[in-house]
Amino acid sequence: MTATNALGAAAALKELPGWHAVPGRDAIGRRYEFADFNAAFGFMCRVALEAEKADHHPEWTNVYNRVDVVLTSHDVQGVTERDIQLAHFMDRAAAAGIRG
Repeated sequence: MTATNALGAAAALKELPGWHAVPGRDAIGRRYEFADFNAAFGFMCRVALEAEKADHHPEWTNVYNRVDVVLTSHDVQGVTERDIQLAHFMDRAAAAGIRG
């Protein structure tokens, strides 16, 4: 794996509408809401495959139709280009099944 430089949450948020800074950390977050549990879990499966391929894994929780996500690069303790790329992938994956 190549070295990664922290860009910071503020820089990342300029190109990620719908995302927010996570208080107390250099991290970004977003809540996705889907029609039901099946759609939320399907989203998580699609993201998990991409995250594993990229060797970059989200912090997330799922309650019924909601998926709460936090992205940061633990190796540099901040937001990097890898987080931005995964956030864009998540937004595209969610677009078809998102409710709110």
